[in-house]
Amino acid sequence: MLKKNFLIGLTAISFFALGNSAHAALRILACEPEWGSLAQELGGKLVEVTVATSALQDPHQIQAKPSLIARVRNADLVVCTGAELEIGWLPVLLQQSGNAKVQTGQPGNFAAADYVHKLEVPTQLDRSQGDVHAAGNPHIQTDPRNIALVATALGARLQQIDSGNASQYAQNLASFSQRWQQAMTRWKTMAAPLRDVPVVSRHKAYVYLYDWLGLKEVAVLEPKPGVEPTASHLQEVVASLKSTHARMTLYSAYQDPKPSEWLSKNGGIPAVRLPFTVGGSDAAKDLFGLFDDTLAQLLAGAKTK
Repeated sequence: MLKKNFLIGLTAISFFALGNSAHAALRILACEPEWGSLAQELGGKLVEVTVATSALQDPHQIQAKPSLIARVRNADLVVCTGAELEIGWLPVLLQQSGNAKVQTGQPGNFAAADYVHKLEVPTQLDRSQGDVHAAGNPHIQTDPRNIALVATALGARLQQIDSGNASQYAQNLASFSQRWQQAMTRWKTMAAPLRDVPVVSRHKAYVYLYDWLGLKEVAVLEPKPGVEPTASHLQEVVASLKSTHARMTLYSAYQDPKPSEWLSKNGGIPAVRLPFTVGGSDAAKDLFGLFDDTLAQLLAGAKTK
């Protein structure tokens, strides 16, 4: 009897283990919050998503800490921006993780920028020009049209690497795409007053946003991409704005607001803080909230002056 009960118990444990294995969540590491949010939208209960960075961190400047290496080691899929945004830290994570399935070129490695048309692709590379990316400007998430393109590609990738749940991923993608298209129609109507509004940028982070909305960048506070604003350069910007009008100066949640606030005080231009990514403001809790709040901040800034 004891032997029979032991065998029954062992069989039950085996079936329980098999059941858990069959329903184990796909482990996804997203490099930035926007891709973590998108992966959760498309994966739902089928995925377990962790994010390597927060909205209050500069995605260019991340340390390859042991905790991040461990996350990559255990991931089934790594979802990042690409276009050299993470070049200072992602290659180290991939190499030291020892996880073959998430290496560059493998199905478990997804670079969002591969699926959109990139802007500001340099015709020549010269480090004296500052932090210039050879593949073009990597901040693709500021245009919702790019989010739609990446969603289609990421949905297909999820179906590829977790084929047993392909139909559910397809349903999730269809649902998200429908809601996203409806939101973009609403955002387009909301944003109509922003077309041709001249703005100053803290960093070259919003070229895709400007392309979508028709905003006009007339000055940048950084003298070169990735180089902190100097007092002399800020003075030059103020001088240039006497002949080139600007309605507001924009900076991201993770950036030091002081240069933008200085320009606001000395140039009479409202400083507007944008979330930049999911989590960059209390309202930007997901991708939909990100664009709702971005437009709300821009519209409010445009009316200030």
